[in-house]
Amino acid sequence: MTDIIDGAALLDEVEAFHRRFNVFPLEAAYVAVALWDAHAHMLDAFDSTPRLAFLSPEPGSGKSRALDVVETLVPRSMAAADASAAALFRAVAGIDGGRPTILFDEIDTVFGPKAGDNEQLRGFINAGHARGRVMYRCVGDGSNQQVQGFPSYCAVAVAGLGSLPDTILTRSVIIRMRRRARNEKAEPFRSRIHVREGNQIRDRLAKWAESVEKRVSGAFPALPDGVTDRPADVWEPLLAVADAAGGDWPERARMACVALVTASRANDKGSIGIRLLTDLRDHVLIGIDRLPTVAILDRLNALDDAPWADLNGKPLDNRRLSKMLSDYVTGDGDPIVSRNIRTAGGVLKGFFAKDLEDAWSRYCPPPGAATSATPLHPSSEPLNL
Repeated sequence: MTDIIDGAALLDEVEAFHRRFNVFPLEAAYVAVALWDAHAHMLDAFDSTPRLAFLSPEPGSGKSRALDVVETLVPRSMAAADASAAALFRAVAGIDGGRPTILFDEIDTVFGPKAGDNEQLRGFINAGHARGRVMYRCVGDGSNQQVQGFPSYCAVAVAGLGSLPDTILTRSVIIRMRRRARNEKAEPFRSRIHVREGNQIRDRLAKWAESVEKRVSGAFPALPDGVTDRPADVWEPLLAVADAAGGDWPERARMACVALVTASRANDKGSIGIRLLTDLRDHVLIGIDRLPTVAILDRLNALDDAPWADLNGKPLDNRRLSKMLSDYVTGDGDPIVSRNIRTAGGVLKGFFAKDLEDAWSRYCPPPGAATSATPLHPSSEPLNL
């Protein structure tokens, strides 16, 4: 008779193993990482797999050590810091025996400002979060090439400096690491000893996952209020694992979900385009229905803690402002463009709040406290030249 594994006790053990070697910034991070380790053993029960991202602004923050511990607990771990895209395609296709869990240390070398030509790797990481998605490549020699689809669905954990592209961040459980304080202690990780200990836990995770996978595959776990869209996609597999484990894990998982989703929103300034829209709404076009471009630029470039005065060494100018806003559309579906505004000094090109309202409602976070701006008292109607 096969021994029944207590899922809650096993996840407690996974969490305790991480706590020996890792100092995470939030208690919620230990819960999330333990659930992520477990979910990697039952990927086929889910429609998607969240990425796990250990990020920090500076070296020496424990990112690589966190990845070392994850490596001991997940199935068929594959360190891929220097792996080619072709090697990853073949590995995930199971050519070398079984789908791996891909671990990328120093992910900033793939996505950071010093990254080289890594478009295939970027595409692989982007595509592989959804089950059933394949990437197509030509295989063969010369004129005898054929198009072949390679599976890309696999669990991926990354560690690196800085941030990641939005397409990865929004599909990730984000752990923002920091250097240990003097009063924070961690046990040294000794590969000769601790890899074996982690692998023993890994093997029991695999047995438990096999016993609950069918139940998990039909589960649609309840999500905390306010967790929708991409965050819901990220957390649904982890909550399903917690529910299958039982004990206090369902409650702890949902508390961790709320904590980390809230933290990610606080750290997420959005794309540079969303930042521009938000600053225009909250700091420039307050109580004003239109404003000349020159005045908009003056106010944007004067904002504290904003990027506009130094975009790659230059302040935001008319050409770039117009180009960035033209990526968005008005409520009628037309690109946002400058229009003529009659002022006391003559006719100037500028932008109308009405043209931005639809983009504000769709892309910007809810309005916060706003600062006042002094209107230029333009005439009520634009002058069409």
